[in-house]
Amino acid sequence: MVNLKKYNDVSKLFVIFLTFFFIASCSKQNYYITKIEGKRIPVTEKQIQVPQIENFIKPYREHINKDLDSVLAYCPETLDKSSGKWQTTIGNLMADVTLSRGNIVFQAREKKNIDICLLNSGGIRSILPKGNITARTAFEIMPFENSLVVIALRGEQILEMVDFFIAEKKPHPLAGVTFTIDKNNVAKNILVQGKLVQKEAIYYVGTNDYLSNGGDNMIFFKKGVQKFDLEYKLRNILIDYFKEVDTIPVIKDVRITVE
Repeated sequence: MVNLKKYNDVSKLFVIFLTFFFIASCSKQNYYITKIEGKRIPVTEKQIQVPQIENFIKPYREHINKDLDSVLAYCPETLDKSSGKWQTTIGNLMADVTLSRGNIVFQAREKKNIDICLLNSGGIRSILPKGNITARTAFEIMPFENSLVVIALRGEQILEMVDFFIAEKKPHPLAGVTFTIDKNNVAKNILVQGKLVQKEAIYYVGTNDYLSNGGDNMIFFKKGVQKFDLEYKLRNILIDYFKEVDTIPVIKDVRITVE
C-alpha cells in the first residue's frame, strides 16, 4: 500500500525545489553581500535546559567538581606575576617546580639532569591565591594543554637566552641560572647551576612545547641540538606538586641582580 502522506510531502519538496531553481535560473539580477552582522549569545544557566540531558550530565559534573575542588595544599600569601620587575614569586615557584618534577621524568628516561627552566610570563593566567589550593587553581593558572619539553642547547644559546630575557624586560619564570645586569644593560657573571657558562658545553633546558618551537620570539630554542618531549603537562606538574606539599613556599631568592 502506498504511503500517501509520505508521497505528498516528497512531492511538495520537489515542487518547492523546482520553483526555487526556476527563479534563480531566470533572474538576471546579481546579489552581493554588503553587510555581515553578528550577535553574542552567552551560554548561561538562564538558557532552557532539557531535563533528560541535565539528569544524564549531573553525576559526571558533580564528580568532576568534587575532584577539582578537593583541597590539596595551603598557600600562606598570594603569589602573582606583578610582584617584581625581573622575577616574581609565582614565576619562581613555577620554574622551580617544573625543573624539579621534570627532572624526575628526565632522569628516569634519559639518565640526565635538567639544568635550566625557562617559561613565559604570559602563560601564567591567574594568581595563586592565599588560602586553600585545589586542582581547579592549577587549571586557572595553566588553562592551556602545554607539556614539558627539554631542549639541549649549547652555551652560546644560553647567552642568547639571557640577552633575550634582558631585552624583553619581562619576569619570565626562570630557574637554574643566575646573572647580573650591568649599567650598560649587558649580562655578566652568568651561572648555570652555580658554574660559569661554557660556550661549547651542552645544557638541558626545560620549557613548554610552544616555546620550544620558537614561540614568543624565543628563537634560540630552535637552535637546539636535541629535543625531548616528556609528555608531562605543566598543569599536571602543578597538581602533582600541590599533592605532595602541605604548605606552598614563597620563593624570594634573588636570581637576577642589577648594578
